[in-house]
Amino acid sequence: MRHRRSHSALIVAALCLVTTLTGCSDSGDGSSSSSTPPASASASVSASASASASVSSSESGKGEVRVTIKDFAFQPAELEVGPGTKITVTNEDSAPHTLTADDKSFDTGDLAQGESATITAPSKPGSYSYICTVHPNMKGTLTVR
Repeated sequence: MRHRRSHSALIVAALCLVTTLTGCSDSGDGSSSSSTPPASASASVSASASASASVSSSESGKGEVRVTIKDFAFQPAELEVGPGTKITVTNEDSAPHTLTADDKSFDTGDLAQGESATITAPSKPGSYSYICTVHPNMKGTLTVR
């Protein structure tokens, strides 16, 4: 358990570093070189798959975080993001899953294998526990700073 937390903390630190470095780049011509399309404010479902957690720059200047559901676990399970950050959740398991806040402030809805949904982090700073409503033993925490 301690190793998993250390690993999650390392991933979060790496993601923060990538966000910082990506946000500082400038092509000089006023255009963005990011190939990531802007995420919509509402939750959307698509049939894309993602194998890793990553942060990329979006047009609004806020990062986008990716969470993968694999082996009946959220990867990473501990997230620290800014208010309004887009979080794309992809299910790589054959069983359906959700990523749902305990207080219902965010919810992906049911995701079948290979499906993704994008949620928006709450605007109010704090710690938000979440689960998979299909498998309540799957847990995580979203910290909005």
